[in-house]
Amino acid sequence: MISIDTVYQKVLAFANKEQRGYITPQEFNLFADQAQKEIFEQYFYDMNQLTRMSGNDTSHSDIRTNLEEKLHFFEHIDKESSVFSKNGNTRIHQVEDLYRLTAVKVKYKTQTRIRLAEQVQLSELSKYEESPLGIYTKSRPVYYRYNKNGTTNLRILPTPAMFANSGDKVYFSFIKQPKKPSWGYVVVNGNAMYDPSNKTDFELHESEETELVYKILKFAGLSMRRDDLAKGGQGLETLQTNQEKQ
Repeated sequence: MISIDTVYQKVLAFANKEQRGYITPQEFNLFADQAQKEIFEQYFYDMNQLTRMSGNDTSHSDIRTNLEEKLHFFEHIDKESSVFSKNGNTRIHQVEDLYRLTAVKVKYKTQTRIRLAEQVQLSELSKYEESPLGIYTKSRPVYYRYNKNGTTNLRILPTPAMFANSGDKVYFSFIKQPKKPSWGYVVVNGNAMYDPSNKTDFELHESEETELVYKILKFAGLSMRRDDLAKGGQGLETLQTNQEKQ
């Protein structure tokens, strides 16, 4: 966790230097949300780039370890879910702030262990059903995603029993998005006063505090049409990113 008040005070200190402008709480909360989203989504881009690198460079391993540590906050493993129809359908929209589904597992009552289900495309399902070697079984289940009435569902095959006492169970592993940050405040005599009882801190790793400050400064500069502030924030952000990747 990173204190949202600490970040706001640092942003104000940078922005107010040489009378560059005041950033209201409403503006700050908008910029804070965008900054956190950018940092969070960059994790997956960087992880994808690292997996493409060849060789055994220990520096790459260190970067990957750091990224995995930062993502650890958002990983949820084997959350049990229920099947809501006899066709093996289960909902994933009930997972609040779901960002990415990483695994679906099934425990059939007749099986001795939990099985990892393979994701398939609905358009390819007939290939699995028609192939004697590729047909899904309780030892090798599959699932596909589909939307119905704006809701994302999964269908698992072979279909687990829908009753809770059937002995069949479904588990999700997933990554959640960080909660939307908010600098809570009350207005006293026309001034916004910090209200810690109504705040939502950043959910990012503590090491991201500096980059949050720089990104928010960049957004504030763009909003106020202050090129000096925007360029300053961009330059500091770039320098911080380069240092992290060395």
